[in-house]
Amino acid sequence: MAAVGDVDEANSAIGVAIAALDEAPLRDALARVQNELFDLGADLATPAEVEGALRVTADQVARIEAAIDALNADLAPLTSFVLPGGDPAAAALHLARAVVRRAERSAVAAGDASPAALAYLNRLSDLLFVAARHVNKSGTGDVLWQPGATRAS
Repeated sequence: MAAVGDVDEANSAIGVAIAALDEAPLRDALARVQNELFDLGADLATPAEVEGALRVTADQVARIEAAIDALNADLAPLTSFVLPGGDPAAAALHLARAVVRRAERSAVAAGDASPAALAYLNRLSDLLFVAARHVNKSGTGDVLWQPGATRAS
């Protein structure tokens, strides 16, 4: 049940990000993700041996992959790690990504999550990262990590 709760928290964090977004296509894609996270919660809450249960599908994972590819197409290659921040919507997407990563860790720890559910969570965190970079492209820009920049000389 910890994984189900973490998925619910991830869904709420995505809702906060949607509220901060100006871009309708990205809001619509994330609204679909929110619905699919309820499917994923049902998948995680239902023992594997239950036949006919609502399960995450490979097609849902493939849609996430396609969304990643579409958003990533126009982004400059990374030259450094990206710190969470920039545009307020991008910062919210980064927070949602971190919560999804926790949900993924919880689902793995549960030991009985379906491969598709695990793949969905894994790819969703990547989608949220790329979406944050996409939002920052036309906003304040990615905040890049500067290794050792704050150490005293």
